[in-house]
Order: sequence, then C-alpha cells, then structure tokens
Amino acid sequence: MAETRLTSLSVTGFRNYAGCQLDITASNVLLLGPNGAGKTNLLEAISMLAPGRGLRRARSEHLPCATGGDRSWAVASSISIGDEAYRIGTGVPAESENGQRIMRRDGETVSQSDIGRLFSASWITPSMDGIFTDSPGTRRRFLDRQVIAFDAAHIGRTNRYEKMLRERNTLLAEGRGDAAWFAAIEASLAAAAVAVTAARQSLITDLNAEAGAGWHGFPGVRLTLEGEVEGWLDTMSALDAEDRFIAVAAARRQAGDMTLPGPHASDLTAVHTTTGTPAHLASTGQQKALLIGVILAHARMQARRLRRPPVLLLDDVVAHLDTDRRTALFEAVTIVGGQSWFSGTDREDFAGLSAQTISVSTDGTTARLSPAEGRT
Repeated sequence: MAETRLTSLSVTGFRNYAGCQLDITASNVLLLGPNGAGKTNLLEAISMLAPGRGLRRARSEHLPCATGGDRSWAVASSISIGDEAYRIGTGVPAESENGQRIMRRDGETVSQSDIGRLFSASWITPSMDGIFTDSPGTRRRFLDRQVIAFDAAHIGRTNRYEKMLRERNTLLAEGRGDAAWFAAIEASLAAAAVAVTAARQSLITDLNAEAGAGWHGFPGVRLTLEGEVEGWLDTMSALDAEDRFIAVAAARRQAGDMTLPGPHASDLTAVHTTTGTPAHLASTGQQKALLIGVILAHARMQARRLRRPPVLLLDDVVAHLDTDRRTALFEAVTIVGGQSWFSGTDREDFAGLSAQTISVSTDGTTARLSPAEGRT
C-alpha cells in the first residue's frame, strides 16, 4: 500500500491566510489554537486540493483573503504517494478574467477528475455532526464525495445531470421548447439519472459490507438509498429503468407537473446495525460515532482497492467522543495508514496521539503558524 502524504503546504491569499508555508514531516498533524484562529481554514485549504468545492462548499469568490485586495488565491502542496512525488495546486490566478478556479498537477492545468485519480481527501467537521438529521441534499452530497474517491467521472455525471435538470425546468417555467426538444433532454436526463444512481448504490453495497460489523470500537452502520429510480433498479435492468424514467418524465410534463424522480430527490438513511436504531434517532455521541464508522470504512476501502488511503481532515473531531473513543480513533487512523490532520483547542484532548503539532494564532485579521512544536 502506498501512503499518501502532504510533505509541504503553501497557502496564499486564502481566507485569513495572507501567506504561509509548512513543511510536513509526520503521518499525523495536529493544529492547535483558539477558536477563530484559522485551523478550519487551513483544513479547508487542503480539502480544495481534492475534487469538489471543499469541506465548506464555498463559492470561489468567497475564498480570497480579505486583506489581499483582489480575488486571487492559491493552495499548493508537494505530495508523496509511496516512492512517487507530485506537485498539485488549485486556486484563482491573479490574471484570471472570470475568477474561475483551476487545478494544476506538476505545472500543467488539469481537470478535477485528473486530480481525483491521484489524490483524495475525506473529512469530518462539526457541521457534519448532525448529518443524519440534516437535509437530504446534505446527505446526497456526502455520498457523492465518497463515490468520487473511487470513480472520478462521477463528478462529471452529477454536474451534467444537474445542468440538464435546470435546463428542463427553465424551459417548462418559461413555456418554451417543443416535444422533440424535451424528448432529447429527458432521454439524456434518464441516462445520467440511472448512471448516477447506480454508482451511488454500488458504493453503498460495498460500504455496508465494510462498515456493517463495526470496527475498532466504532458501531456498525447500514446505509440505504431511497428513491424512485433506486426502486426501479432493484427490479429491472438499467436500460428498462431509463425507459421508465423517460415515460414518467413525459407523462408528468404533459400533465403540467415539473417534478421528476432522480438523484436530486433521493435520500440516504443510516441504521445502527447492532441496535437497529435509525441514525436520526440516535444520541449526538452515537451519531458522531456512526459517521466516523462510515468514514473509516471508506478509508479502508480506498487503502485496499486503490492502494492509497485518503488524507483525513478531522476538524474538532474529538468533540462528543469519550476518552476510550478518542483513543480508538487515534489507533484506527494509524491502522488505516495515510495522513491525518486533526484540529483542536486543548492539547490534553489528544493525549496518546503521536503527531507533528503546529500552533495557530491570529492578530485579528491574519492567521499565523508557529514552527512545529514537536509531538503530543
């Protein structure tokens, strides 16, 4: 197995970082500092190196440092994957006319899918503590991130589906388009809807096999994806499901109904496999443990199948975990392999974690990082 590690990190004009440069020497990194200092911003910067919109899903124009005076920002890293070394980066160049974010690998501009075949990151943030009680859209996005780690083309399929869905809704709302136009759009929507749903279902099947029994002190989880297209794929072939989608879309359109089945209407549910308790009814601590169980199972799958575990970004992850669970988590990430970044405010919360420790402070506008302070 090839361990993926950031060996350096450069952040310029991002959030409250006017600029910083880090040399990383360990498999575990601990960011320590008061609330508001910029720990999460640094983890978000790392998450931007992977496909997608990062751990906050922020728009690119919201990312530049307020003191920078323009909309440019950049994040770059040297990474090692086993014996191989690469340079990856992302950001908005100062000369950009449209403010569009780009991705780069070894000096070449590449697609997000190209980066996804090389580097992936998974994260847990405080906002995800309630993911099982949050909106269905939040859970769908969570699931899609997990799919992309194994299937980089999934991000393109979901984007195409959402674009075609918006186009159909706009045409219907404005009373434009003829039958042939709608038929072409709905046929394309059907193919994308079935492909996206099938990819999600395939990953859930594999995750359930990996996470169902629990692991290293974290509970077993059983995931289910609920929706009309999911039901069709349980009973018919993909081609028949596409035909069914097309027929339903045409019938609803002719009846004046804009709604459609599809990936945009699905919901992800979770159940504690030992107790049978639905995750949304579990305690806050149990929900956190179930979420960690899913993330660890996903990381183990990447380590085994792709031969490279993801970089784990664990923002204030020890909240709602008792001492035993904290110890179990520290041991678990070591077993999974790869590199893990933790953040917190109290060093004592990380007793037993061997990590390169970096202090994060702020002067009120710009974050500052001290040199590594050794290991916890």
